[in-house]
Amino acid sequence: MHQPAPDLRVFLDDLRRSGELVEIEAEVDPELEAAEIPRRVIAAGGPALLFRRVKGCDFPLVTNLFGTASRVERAFGRWPQELIAEVARLPHELVPPSLGKLWSKRSLFASLAKVGMKRGSGGPITEVVDTPPRLSRLPAMKTWARDGGRFVTLPLVYTEHPDGLGSNLGMYRVQIFDDASTGLHMQIGKGGGYHLKRAEELGQPLPVVIHVGGPPALILSAIAPLPENVPELLLTSLMTRKRVPLATHRASPLPIVADAEFALVGEVRPGDRRDEGPFGDHYGYYSETHSYPRFTCKALFRRKDAIFPATVVGKPRQEDFFIGDYLQELLSPLFPVVMPAVTQLWSYGETGYHALAGAVVRNRYKREAMASAFRILGEGQLSLTKFLIATDGAVDVRDFKATFEHILARADFRTDLFLFSNLSMDSLDYAGPRVDEGSKGVLLGLGEPKRELPAEFSGELPAGVRDVRAYCKGCLVVSAPKYADEPGAAARIARHPAFAKWPLVVLSDDAERATRSTVNFLWTTFTRFNPASDMTASNVELVHNHPSFTPPLAIDARMKPWYPLELFSDGATSDRVSRRWKEYFPKGGVEMGDSARGHLD
Repeated sequence: MHQPAPDLRVFLDDLRRSGELVEIEAEVDPELEAAEIPRRVIAAGGPALLFRRVKGCDFPLVTNLFGTASRVERAFGRWPQELIAEVARLPHELVPPSLGKLWSKRSLFASLAKVGMKRGSGGPITEVVDTPPRLSRLPAMKTWARDGGRFVTLPLVYTEHPDGLGSNLGMYRVQIFDDASTGLHMQIGKGGGYHLKRAEELGQPLPVVIHVGGPPALILSAIAPLPENVPELLLTSLMTRKRVPLATHRASPLPIVADAEFALVGEVRPGDRRDEGPFGDHYGYYSETHSYPRFTCKALFRRKDAIFPATVVGKPRQEDFFIGDYLQELLSPLFPVVMPAVTQLWSYGETGYHALAGAVVRNRYKREAMASAFRILGEGQLSLTKFLIATDGAVDVRDFKATFEHILARADFRTDLFLFSNLSMDSLDYAGPRVDEGSKGVLLGLGEPKRELPAEFSGELPAGVRDVRAYCKGCLVVSAPKYADEPGAAARIARHPAFAKWPLVVLSDDAERATRSTVNFLWTTFTRFNPASDMTASNVELVHNHPSFTPPLAIDARMKPWYPLELFSDGATSDRVSRRWKEYFPKGGVEMGDSARGHLD
């Protein structure tokens, strides 16, 4: 059984031994070329890539470290999952307490006793300190044609609360502006954003350390939805089974993770903002240019032979999908501890995670399920969830199609669909009326079936509908007129008698594509609608101030004119990578996948 890798070097050595790492000696350009290569490799389920020569840069670049479930397990191991599961069982197994019960958990308590941080005066990260820094020499990549520049895509951003209320390790993308400054996509709803807001209230700069590399567990910790002011480094320590070594240095006001590869040390000054972006993001579209904090770098700490890890995000499934699913599996035993009426919870990575989640909840009294829904939507980063489907049935929520059919057969759309307008939304989701603003929806499917779901469509198509496909029982996807040509098509189509027996109709730009796979359905549907403005039905009436929907329900998942563009590799880069493939891999053995389709089909 794999144990968590203590640092990047050990992980790379493990990948070499297993044949999961390919080293590329041919020089590659960090602008576009170096990103398209791993996109094609991950689409084919291929190995991690170590680029030895990156044009204009001083360090090697490693990508696709987590591009398969097996490599994720090599990086993080299964032991952390076993530990978390055992911790989650403690309230049941130790109550009432006894000496025998406590003694039976002695190995667990011994492991927990090792959790924490250990400060020292040095470590590999302090081998070289560049002042002034030369950030332009880092092999950060420009990953998509419209990107605003080159980005650090695996940044581990460490801050401390100005009032001494704990620390935060978050992953906020970093755009390199010049040798000594970067953008910092630090959103207000994240831990680092809270620290910055407080520092600016006090009129003082916020010290920041941006780590790159180190123990793989750092990456998982940085994206984990831990409660505010619970140090993410504790999760790193828990996973690696040792105290996290931190280096102190006169050039940094904050401690630095001693085993990191790089550390950009500096600050964000009060009110210092600059336009950041665009950036091709993990939703599969561009996030556009917006004003974000500017980070001023004072020193670049690094190992003398530092290796720069990076990732490429885009349409599912990329590396972030495999990391995100592992993280959910890791933390899933804790959900019933924190939310006792929630027995299963799963966010769907194919939608960017925040766009859709599914839950199995207890419904011991009428409408108890909504209490659990409110609890989920109010819990830390889960509060960014745009749409939640929930049932009390015996389903595995990871099987989306089976769960969706189960809910469609049981939902009473007059009373079981709840829409909430004028709420905050994930900054990267552009389906709402403005950035950071949107709505949420909850659909319940409880108890016994209320209808038999149709499986095949027959009937005359409404005007303007070019194609009709069944995604699953009860759910049709139709190729509708473009939104610009008929914005109100959803209501018209929902009222058409040909769809009267179907509980749900999804309007799409391409029904064949949307139903080609569950990945395609999830991505093309839930990243392209705002619940409050893009859901209607054959009839909607207000009952006690609650919108009551008469099926079929219609979801308008067409691309809207204000949505950012879908991500595709530009033609010149695609041609170049195709032409040079044998230069990258002269020994062969590395399949060239289709980066435009990836894992969608």
